[in-house]
Amino acid sequence: MTRTSRLAFVAACSALALGLSACGSDGGSGSGDGDGEPIKIGIIADLTGATGDVGTPYNKGMLAYIDHINAEGGIEGHPIEANSNDYAYEVPQAEDLYRQYVNDGVVAIQGWGTGDTEALHKRVASDELPFMSGSFAESLTDPNEAPFNFVVAPTYSDQMRVALNWINEDSGGDAEVAVFHHDSPFGQAPVADGQAWVEEKGYDLGYKAYAMPGGQQNYVGLLNQAQSQGAKYIVIQNVASPAALVAKDIKDQGLDMKIVCLNWCANELFITTAGADAAEGHMLVQPFAPLNVGKPGHDVINDYIEEKGINAAEVGTSWVQGWYVMHVMAEGMRQAIADGAEELDGPAIREALETMGGIDTGGVVGDGVVEFSADSHRGSTGTGIYTAQGGEMVEVEAGATP
Repeated sequence: MTRTSRLAFVAACSALALGLSACGSDGGSGSGDGDGEPIKIGIIADLTGATGDVGTPYNKGMLAYIDHINAEGGIEGHPIEANSNDYAYEVPQAEDLYRQYVNDGVVAIQGWGTGDTEALHKRVASDELPFMSGSFAESLTDPNEAPFNFVVAPTYSDQMRVALNWINEDSGGDAEVAVFHHDSPFGQAPVADGQAWVEEKGYDLGYKAYAMPGGQQNYVGLLNQAQSQGAKYIVIQNVASPAALVAKDIKDQGLDMKIVCLNWCANELFITTAGADAAEGHMLVQPFAPLNVGKPGHDVINDYIEEKGINAAEVGTSWVQGWYVMHVMAEGMRQAIADGAEELDGPAIREALETMGGIDTGGVVGDGVVEFSADSHRGSTGTGIYTAQGGEMVEVEAGATP
């Protein structure tokens, strides 16, 4: 890593205020000596952009995992050397960072948004760099179209299908559904697939989508449109802050509507920002189990945060997501080394991820196991369903599938 890149990375890590002992470069004591050749990866993070409310804790969780694994001696003695930078949810900045990382010789990249991940997927394929991100767009799961992209959790479309199954059952099979979505490729990703699912299943559900403009003080106008539709259910494909505004507006207006949040607003931040009363009873489709439900895979996180003096209340679901997406990538690297790869490069990591079988997450991700193949880079189809109750996420169903 160049001196300039290293300084930029150290600054990014310091801004996270996690008190990490290592954000990359050097390993600590543990099962290996950490003195092997470093494994370089690039991280494209949204810390200050439109999705920074969830992008920041996601990045913190990812860097925490890297700190943890390096303290254990790295991956078979090889420390992870990570360069993490904020792209502020701007696709051109993501493309600039990608070029920088390729020039720096990284062997894999952790990205973030749907727009930038989709924009980069052809270059990722050409450069043969395994790429995971915070985007769970279904278009990224087909190896024929995106051979080096891997989607760890159920896609946004699978989450939408699970949400619509739940709504169909909860409503008795007759309801109007409004879909409020971020006005971006991320927000639009599951919308058409949701309509197709209603038709495929023969559900008697009305279905209409509404883009959510950014920078709003409230969403009363959008809720009025949903009222005119007759909607009783609002599926939200957006991040926590705007979803919380919708919950507040529903309570303030006295509306008989139930929110069903998908992934990036299905978290504790939605509940705390809306307030426990406004969030109460709304539903959350979340593939990554929150820390409070106590899955076996949370034990390593609890040990880490206790050691680092991090308040468990500060470790939300987005943080857990970052930790486990990085874990899945690291396990692919570990398997590539175990398979005797002459060089730990993109093709070797891709082959390991496609052939190694299930990666156990201790019940945290989907149905607990993430597994890819040469035919599908969809790591899981199972997701948890939660409800906001008493200011917490309470599990209603584990491993729900479309």
